[in-house]
Amino acid sequence: MLTVDTLRLGYGGLPVLDGVSFSLAEGEALALLGRNGAGKSTLMKALIGLIPLESGQIFWRGKDISRWPPFRRARAGIGYVPEERRIFADLTVAENLATGLRPPDPESPLPPWDCKRILELFPALAPLSHQRGGAISGGEAQMLSIARCLLGQPRLLLLDEPTEGLAPMIVQDMIDAIKLMSAAGLTLLLSEQMLPVARACAPRALLLGGGRVQAAGATGALLADKVLTERWLGV
Repeated sequence: MLTVDTLRLGYGGLPVLDGVSFSLAEGEALALLGRNGAGKSTLMKALIGLIPLESGQIFWRGKDISRWPPFRRARAGIGYVPEERRIFADLTVAENLATGLRPPDPESPLPPWDCKRILELFPALAPLSHQRGGAISGGEAQMLSIARCLLGQPRLLLLDEPTEGLAPMIVQDMIDAIKLMSAAGLTLLLSEQMLPVARACAPRALLLGGGRVQAAGATGALLADKVLTERWLGV
């Protein structure tokens, strides 16, 4: 579904990613691991088109989308949930959800997302329909951000640090939701600092460090490698 070929990019002439390559199969869940500053968020933004590439290519279902603008990538089926939980504070929860709603893609093999399915995935949002976005908790805002993106009918969901700053009980709820999304056939690319979350949600992982993929493989085996984790994760 997604192929990334020797991506190079950075900020202000300073390199962040230097030759990153990987592929993602349809229906797969893949974790991006690495220290803060390893380039995980930068890679996510490059995939959705928010940061221009210096070189390399991104292929989406066989098409070169390396120069496509973000809106075109979103319409093609790539959803992006940034770590900042960017919701509309002055709109209600229901209005926030409505901003993301798009009709189902007739070519997609996935069942369409509607409000009924969204509230089954995130039941905590049901009683908040008329609450303003700025008045809900951080965990509720994260659920809302993901729910709004799902209503855009993505086939690939880019999740950047979905459990950052959440209470332990909400973290478990988020793990359960991610597993349900994956079980429904949604392809996932998950950037995650909490290693137990990555292990629980993604069978395969990439370890980023020094601007490159330092290791790739089964998440459990990769995290069991003390040499790798001490050097590139600091654990």
